[in-house]
Amino acid sequence: MKITEIINSTRPSLSFEVFPPKTSDSYESVIENALKIAELSPSYMSVTYGAGGGTSQYTAEIASTIKSAGVTPLAHLTCYSSTREKVRSVLSDLRQRGIENILALRGDAPADFDISRAEYRYASELISEIRAAGDFCIGGACYPEGHPESPSGTADIEALKIKVLAGCEFLTTQMFFDNSILYNFLYRLYRAGISVPVVAGIMPVTSAAQIKRIASISGNVLPQRFVRLIDRYGDSPLAMKQAGIAYATEQIIDLYANGINAVHVYSMNKPDVAAAIRANLSEIIA
Repeated sequence: MKITEIINSTRPSLSFEVFPPKTSDSYESVIENALKIAELSPSYMSVTYGAGGGTSQYTAEIASTIKSAGVTPLAHLTCYSSTREKVRSVLSDLRQRGIENILALRGDAPADFDISRAEYRYASELISEIRAAGDFCIGGACYPEGHPESPSGTADIEALKIKVLAGCEFLTTQMFFDNSILYNFLYRLYRAGISVPVVAGIMPVTSAAQIKRIASISGNVLPQRFVRLIDRYGDSPLAMKQAGIAYATEQIIDLYANGINAVHVYSMNKPDVAAAIRANLSEIIA
């Protein structure tokens, strides 16, 4: 099933993300966790491609396993440090496996990558390539708080317009911790004439160390009530986990109540976290 068919439904959708292992030694444990999440019957599951494509060889395999478990997969594909030949090979592999949904991303380049030799500079170029390759449902990323490399909010919106014109059919947001930021962002998209559906990306923060990494990389705005939560429970792993899941659940319920029907959870390969959120929403998305 195409992702657009799922997220355009009147029923709220709840999806989860998994990421491939960094080494082959942990491949089986990743598969095990992915299948446990699939048992929760999510609307779909995405599989990341890895920084610089470093774990790309596992993406199609994990997506195929998810598909075999009866859950629609969404395969990530990055292009910044890749060649057109490699991208076309991946697209051929995904097509042969019957995987029809792709989240097209620029991605990050390895530290030693020569940017002057890049065959792709922007995600929009990858989107155009996928669109020309066949009947894939193509998604893209968006940043409610602005892309870290964008010179301005206006430039960021213009880049999204280019993605949509290139063939992007839906957008998935970077994580955010204040829903008002998303609502303001959606209004800006509306004003700019961008009408593709937007999936809200939610990260359940289950440890204080996790939020420190997130803040250092993405620069997310942290609401005071979220900061107080970390200050109060950050030294207690079990309490922090419970509080983080509760905060994420509250965000999701508010999103659904305000008409945002598609939510994607960055569950970090943790079936217990995915299961807890799914249980908290059992009657809301029944």
